[in-house]
Amino acid sequence: MEIQISNLDNIGQAARDFMAAMGDYTVFAFYGGMGAGKTTFINALCRELGVETDPTGSPSFAIINEYRSDTTAELIYHFDCYRLENEAEAVDLGAEDYFDCGAVCLIEWPERIENLLPDDTVRVDVVVDEETLSRTLRLTFPE
Repeated sequence: MEIQISNLDNIGQAARDFMAAMGDYTVFAFYGGMGAGKTTFINALCRELGVETDPTGSPSFAIINEYRSDTTAELIYHFDCYRLENEAEAVDLGAEDYFDCGAVCLIEWPERIENLLPDDTVRVDVVVDEETLSRTLRLTFPE
């Protein structure tokens, strides 16, 4: 499945399209280079999921940010694994417990912890069109 983001004006609609595709999946691994727009999209998605009072941003320094939806009261975890040196650090942070808790987990730089990701993780590739600077989200659902 693909979701197009032609510019920031339609990122909210892209987030709603993403939500419609989420189904019962809870762990989403966002792949893309620096500046691809992973954090920007995840922030828009959190807003659409009802996170209004919690400020969202990249959890680069905290590694994991916890948000609560103001509409459903459900927890959402946003991981930024960029600064992790190895998977053991993620284990020490309790990453696997988060993945198993049933809350939505949105993971940036998942390649740093791939062996810890559950089998039902949805892969999300953020692809940048260098000419138009538009983004395409390519969702790959587990078999």
